[in-house]
Amino acid sequence: MDLKPEELTERGYVELDRLDHQQLPPFIRQYLGRWNAYTVSYYIANLLALAGVVWVFLKVAPDTVPAVGDRFTRLSYGLALAFLLVPLHEYLHVLAYRSQGARQTSYGANLRKLYFMAIADRFVANEREFRIVALTPFVVITALLVLSLPFLNPAWQLTISGTLLTHTAMCSGDFGLLSFFAAHRKDGVVTFDDQPAGMTWFLGRKDSL
Repeated sequence: MDLKPEELTERGYVELDRLDHQQLPPFIRQYLGRWNAYTVSYYIANLLALAGVVWVFLKVAPDTVPAVGDRFTRLSYGLALAFLLVPLHEYLHVLAYRSQGARQTSYGANLRKLYFMAIADRFVANEREFRIVALTPFVVITALLVLSLPFLNPAWQLTISGTLLTHTAMCSGDFGLLSFFAAHRKDGVVTFDDQPAGMTWFLGRKDSL
């Protein structure tokens, strides 16, 4: 949106909620518990990824990796690979932010609680813009992993299936934030990050409350 944060009050927006970047997990858990198109899509994606892992583990990999312990080892490689994808995931968020007009982008992390974030300081985004930002890493990385599977041997299929499941689960923050928009859709929600304060603000139109 072509608005600055200080212009939102003049346009009739009021605060709905605020998110401390150091308190992200409780906020995400709250909104992942809501039923809407975003959360249902998230849970279905996880179930499909889990089904893929089970299928490869039980039906595809045994001929190439007969020992069960070795198959679990291959899955653990997938977990490690998913964490190596974190920089790419966040970079895709930043690219998506920039495609929507953001100029001041950066990264944040809480290593103790093991979560990461892309930040667009003072960039005001509506639901459509934020949906692009939130879903770009999920769509791009999922597509790349799925499309690679037919070209891999069964051992690597097991590893990449584990990567796909882990990465899908790690997208909980993106889908949880989108769930906030769904829960307040009638309010015409917009959001912006305050990077120095370590906060994200959510505002809605006063006349819809």
